[in-house]
Amino acid sequence: MALVAALLALALAAAGLVLVLADVATTSTESANEAQQIVSPPVKAADAKKAAPGKALATANPLYKTGRLADVNCSPGHLPAGSMTAYRRFLTRVTGCLNRAWGAQFRKAGLPFAKPRLRIITSKIKTPCGSWNTGADGVYCSTDRTMYLMISRDQLRNPFPLGITRLIAHEYGHHVQQISGIWNYYWTARMGATKAQRLMLSRKSELQAECFSSAFMSTMQGTPLVTDADWAYTVDWFRKNGAKGWPQNDHGKGPTQAAWMTRGFNRGTPGSCNTWAANHRNVT
Repeated sequence: MALVAALLALALAAAGLVLVLADVATTSTESANEAQQIVSPPVKAADAKKAAPGKALATANPLYKTGRLADVNCSPGHLPAGSMTAYRRFLTRVTGCLNRAWGAQFRKAGLPFAKPRLRIITSKIKTPCGSWNTGADGVYCSTDRTMYLMISRDQLRNPFPLGITRLIAHEYGHHVQQISGIWNYYWTARMGATKAQRLMLSRKSELQAECFSSAFMSTMQGTPLVTDADWAYTVDWFRKNGAKGWPQNDHGKGPTQAAWMTRGFNRGTPGSCNTWAANHRNVT
């Protein structure tokens, strides 16, 4: 794979993993082309009091004790350039792998599991969670529990299978947070929080989703999809560039993102991704 093509495709995929909250978006200094979204609607105060499970569901979730993520022998096949049909087939197969892997973890945790929906689009749409930000590549909407992925012409011309797999696994990580109850605490904790506290909560959510993604990627380590060289290149790219689009630091600094990616990949367990109990200096 040509380095230039890989760099472009990785940049496009990396852009799609940001969580833009309604109140953050209105004060963001990001340009329209940089702003991406993984959107979940805020919890109303009255509903939050009814649904709040307490902080323990985030810091001591049963998923954290389930050990390594299940290896489901994921082989989504090739992703040739220029074919939307191939993209749809590839992403559908990866989603199936994610369903099997995380379904097994939820069963081990004794938690109910539900698959997310996948919708692949070629132009921006309005989701039940709100309007699509210009330039967004990926959205997870908790209202309809759907992962929306927009495939651009650049991505079609320069597919990077590892990059798009990491992206959809990140979006799936937000679904895991949603159905496991972790996000119930997240949204409740935002009620009445200061801007600095909201940014910290956002970083914990995003870094955990990225770590969950990396734990899944580790199940394919050494395969043609996840070679050691491509993975090292991907982590290094995030270390150097991962924070450039987010001046508010709602995703963590580049080295912080790379650290959680490495942690999730090396350990391969949901428990290694417990950002909610981590020291604040590790989610900067």
